[in-house]
Amino acid sequence: MEIAIAWLVLIVAGILEVVWAFAMKQSDGFSRLGPSLVTLSAMAVSFALLGWSMRTLPLGTAYAVWTGIGALGAFIVGIVFLGESASPGRLLAAGLLLSGLMLMKLSSE
Repeated sequence: MEIAIAWLVLIVAGILEVVWAFAMKQSDGFSRLGPSLVTLSAMAVSFALLGWSMRTLPLGTAYAVWTGIGALGAFIVGIVFLGESASPGRLLAAGLLLSGLMLMKLSSE
C-alpha cells in the first residue's frame, strides 16, 4: 500500500510541475504577480512531494517519472492552450517519452 501511495504522490508532484511551468510562462518573466506566486507555490509543493515519494521509490525512477510527467504535460498544455505545433515529429517524440515512462514504471521494484 505504501508504494501505491508513493506513486500517487509522485503523479501529483508531476502534475504540479506542469502547473508551475504553465504559470511561469504566464508570469511573463516573473513580471506578473499572480502567475509568479502560482509558479513559486506549485514549485515548492511539487518538490516537496517529489522528495516525499523518493523515501519509497528509487531515485532514478522517481525523478525520471516526475520530469516525464512535467515534459509531457507541458507539451500537451502548450498545444491545447498556447497553440503550439502538434507536428508529427513532436507527437512521435511525446509518444516515445510516454513509452519510456511506462517502461520505467513497469521495471521498478
